[in-house]
Amino acid sequence: MESIQATKQRFGIIGNDPKLNRAIEKAIQVAPTDISVLVTGESGVGKESIPKIIHALSHRKHHKYIAVNCGAIPEGTIDSELFGHEKGAFTGATSTRSGYFEVADGGTIFLDEVGELPLPTQVRLLRVLENGEFLKVGSSKLQKTDVRIVAATNVKMVEAIEKGKFREDLFYRLSTVDINLPPLRERSEDIHLLFRKFASDFAQKYKMPTVRLDEQAISLLLQYRWSGNIRQLRNVAEQISVLETERNINYTTLKNYLPNMGGNLPAVIGAKKTESDFSNEREILYKVLFDMQRDVNDLKKLTMELMNSNSASTVKEENSSLINKIYSKEHNHEEQLAAIVEDEYAEESAKVEVLNISETPEQKPSNYDFAEEIEEEENLSLHEKELELIKKSLEKYKGKRKDAADELGISERTLYRKIKQYNL
Repeated sequence: MESIQATKQRFGIIGNDPKLNRAIEKAIQVAPTDISVLVTGESGVGKESIPKIIHALSHRKHHKYIAVNCGAIPEGTIDSELFGHEKGAFTGATSTRSGYFEVADGGTIFLDEVGELPLPTQVRLLRVLENGEFLKVGSSKLQKTDVRIVAATNVKMVEAIEKGKFREDLFYRLSTVDINLPPLRERSEDIHLLFRKFASDFAQKYKMPTVRLDEQAISLLLQYRWSGNIRQLRNVAEQISVLETERNINYTTLKNYLPNMGGNLPAVIGAKKTESDFSNEREILYKVLFDMQRDVNDLKKLTMELMNSNSASTVKEENSSLINKIYSKEHNHEEQLAAIVEDEYAEESAKVEVLNISETPEQKPSNYDFAEEIEEEENLSLHEKELELIKKSLEKYKGKRKDAADELGISERTLYRKIKQYNL
């Protein structure tokens, strides 16, 4: 059996991380068998190296090795690409075509991004894994193939299965052996080693001196999150090799090539509202509505008492309590409000608008003097009374909102809102 170090040298794999070594060891162990293998890991960690190792160390090494990017093939043509089609099977099928499973008979097929396969294609693939049989598109003739399948994905397969995007039975068929490659941020000892290898390769490619990092730049290199993994590190090394005239790279220079420097810190994101959040909001809303309903009922009761009362002092007292209740959340100035009401009733008999609750929407409310007969079913217009008080306070203080608000026992902000509401 080939050693891990010899395999890494043969396939150009850089690094000594224990998790990486374990992944290569598993690939070497399963290579002589025909077991299906699923390679997992984030995008850019080098998953494509594992199926190459497995094929090269297997008894199929003298047959074809085909790598298929399942995410890059349109859904309408992927069955034709994998299994082939007969002439006339669909528009544009001018001749019979052999698919990858027919061409790679006896060899190995690497299905990259297998999690992107559409569900109908997953059914066809499951049949190949179970008994080696497949049908060309547009054909009723069963064909046999002897193909070793190695698949890879960066999708969380358990979540995809729960969402109905991937078949559970196919997942277990593919993942007889699961080989996971660690992300670059978990291979801190390998990061600088990889950068030096890439820098050396690009120096030879572009015929220029090799770039080198100082100690602070190396420290930054190791601290960075590398969300794009090896692919991103290679890209950064190439950019620096081509663009920088100074071949000794410091912290500041390297930092300019690392996007989202906050990427290695916990990200603050807007979390989606959960069902419990909406439930809490509903409870608060219901409470507010119930409080409003209770206040309206209190106002109705007070209005009827005012209409049925013949005592001026009772009217004064009750009206003062009512106005104070409206603004109690702003300020608690009972004496000022009582004085306002007393002055108001001393000038003349208050005139209010009442609305007959039996009127249709088209009818206009009638005006009555407060001292005259008022029917029990009519309601006192509190808005009109409020409007009168605000107008008189503003006139008294010549438009000075602060003074008027103090006299009314409300905040200046509330008064401003009322002025805007009533178009004063």
